[in-house]
Amino acid sequence: MITDWTLVTAVVDRIVPEDEYPSASQAGIVDQLAADAFGHLSTLWATSLAPGLQRLQRRALDYTGVAFADLDEPTQDELLEELANDIDTGSAESGESWYATLVRLVCEHYYGTRGAASWKMLGYSPGLRRSSGLTNPPEDAIATITLAEVRETYDILVVGLGAGGGVAAAALAQSGARVLGIDRGHYLTYEQVGKEHLRNFRLSTYGHNTPPGKEAGPRVVQTTAGEVAVENPWEPGWSALPQTIGGGTRVYQGMAWRLLPTDFRLATTYGTPQGSSLADWPIGYADVEPFYDEIEWTLGVSGDATGHRNQGPRRRSYPMGPLPDNSEARLLRRGAERLGLSTGAVPMLINSEPRDGRGRCGQCGECVGFACPTAAKNGPYNTVLPKAMASGNLTLAVGARALHIVTDTTGRVTGARILDVQTGEQRTIRAGHVVVACSAIETARLLLLSRSPQHPTGLGNGHDQVGRHLQGHLYVGAFGQFDETVIDGAGPNVRIATCDYIHPGGGLLGGVLANETVKLPILHWNWALPPDAPRSGLAAKRAMAQLYRRTSHIFGPIQEIPSADARVTLADGLADSQGQPVARITGRLHPENRRSADFLISRATEWLSSSGARRVWSSGYSMNVSAGQHQAGTCRMGNDPRTSVTDAQGRVHGHDNLWVADGSVHVTNGGFNPVLTILALALRTSRNLVQS
Repeated sequence: MITDWTLVTAVVDRIVPEDEYPSASQAGIVDQLAADAFGHLSTLWATSLAPGLQRLQRRALDYTGVAFADLDEPTQDELLEELANDIDTGSAESGESWYATLVRLVCEHYYGTRGAASWKMLGYSPGLRRSSGLTNPPEDAIATITLAEVRETYDILVVGLGAGGGVAAAALAQSGARVLGIDRGHYLTYEQVGKEHLRNFRLSTYGHNTPPGKEAGPRVVQTTAGEVAVENPWEPGWSALPQTIGGGTRVYQGMAWRLLPTDFRLATTYGTPQGSSLADWPIGYADVEPFYDEIEWTLGVSGDATGHRNQGPRRRSYPMGPLPDNSEARLLRRGAERLGLSTGAVPMLINSEPRDGRGRCGQCGECVGFACPTAAKNGPYNTVLPKAMASGNLTLAVGARALHIVTDTTGRVTGARILDVQTGEQRTIRAGHVVVACSAIETARLLLLSRSPQHPTGLGNGHDQVGRHLQGHLYVGAFGQFDETVIDGAGPNVRIATCDYIHPGGGLLGGVLANETVKLPILHWNWALPPDAPRSGLAAKRAMAQLYRRTSHIFGPIQEIPSADARVTLADGLADSQGQPVARITGRLHPENRRSADFLISRATEWLSSSGARRVWSSGYSMNVSAGQHQAGTCRMGNDPRTSVTDAQGRVHGHDNLWVADGSVHVTNGGFNPVLTILALALRTSRNLVQS
């Protein structure tokens, strides 16, 4: 391990030199690197960074007879350039040289540490830009119990309390049923959700700001190099979602799009591409529209119901007008008008005005990936669940994980075996109905784990359909560099979109395009710099300062064409910390998806150019299965048990009391963020259960 921190100081100050703003060492980066070197990055330092620095020191002594730290800056830069591309054993797997690794670590701290000196340089602030509009802040708590306090029997057990499960549990309790909702996570207050820019669900370099953590175990993921075990939930490919009451709604951006009528009949409209599993839904837009409407008004959506010409019919407007415009939206709107595009506000599950005791959006710079400081971000955790708790019919148990859905000797579901993840205690809880809403990957995993003599391949899997047709969203788009400042920093940033490129003709499915998320400073460094931008030195620092607020981006999800081979199975022989086989994610995106991806990239590029960007670029995309945060499709609904897992009501084929209420049931995932459809279908499934 390196002990010459004078050398480290000299090197990091060539990566981020001093100008009118502090150098890396002046900003405290050396202390942070030292903590990493003796902490979670000790192996990386021992195998790559320390040997690289030692070679640099030897080269300086051999070349000049003087230690690196005592050389003039031009000579230091010359030596660094000479050795910058050396790849050590410890970093060879990633192909990243020791110096590129050190540059990345330094910049992660310099731009990603909360309150970093660089934030002032960039003009970034995470703080509120306006008040919540409330005199008294809302209460931030939900009453929960542990598994040990749970009764033996309930009318309904809901497994998973994210978007779908939260809505289902609330609706079922409001119907008069005695409902137990369980989640392996806990309820987290705003203060308990982490705020580190390198540990969140938008940029998870070192972890997430909610569970899951290492205890979740690995997942086996298919890559172009073969199947690999992805050890940690924050690593690419693991496809983690927050494990807490509210799930992804705690930290999402909150775009609340409805699917279009055509989205429910894609196979009829386009045919079925060879090798795909594209299919029509067994229901149509008219079946879901009443539930879209109810969710929009019950949870609270802000938007403009007349803003988009490509949308389905609706019975009434949104309960709140759209969020205030921002500078980027105004600029992009002018560019869209030159192209003849229709644009409108993005519907958001975020209050644009105080509502139901929760504040309006404070326009902070930390919306996506973080909890909301004004409680303006709406999800089941702060809307329907607290109201349902008041009925006395709903019990929420946290730190409780379903291991196995239990059936009797006839194969009928009778409840679930549940684990207290803290104590290791297991209990079997009986229920008249079980509703599974663990997210597409984990719902499929639980059904597959629930093997029995009557169901040797798992529940609902008599025709090998559980886990198939896995979808997420391939996100594509472009960046544009402008001469003037275009980003004002007011969250959640996304303000303008066009739906003109969904079903645009020519057999293309397309997708929505919008000016997506607020770019955290380190997210900009990691994601939005031009490909030829310098990464170290004074030029790199000035590029960040000059481009951070002059770079716009337009991105969106394509409407994916599913494949039956994109699937979740069990990795028998590889277990998590509770001894359960982990999920195995395999398959590739169907090749036809390239057409929509390339089409959206070209349209985003055109839009930015029309808006006055002096330079436009895009990044590549992967054809690996992109389950991610929009995962769906592993228990698709349909009329035929041979090709689907649930019926059109959300009930698992062959089981009159087993239901699925999350994105697993999606036949296709739309060219939009899917959360409003997840919420609406969960409400619909709950009503179907009550009427069954």
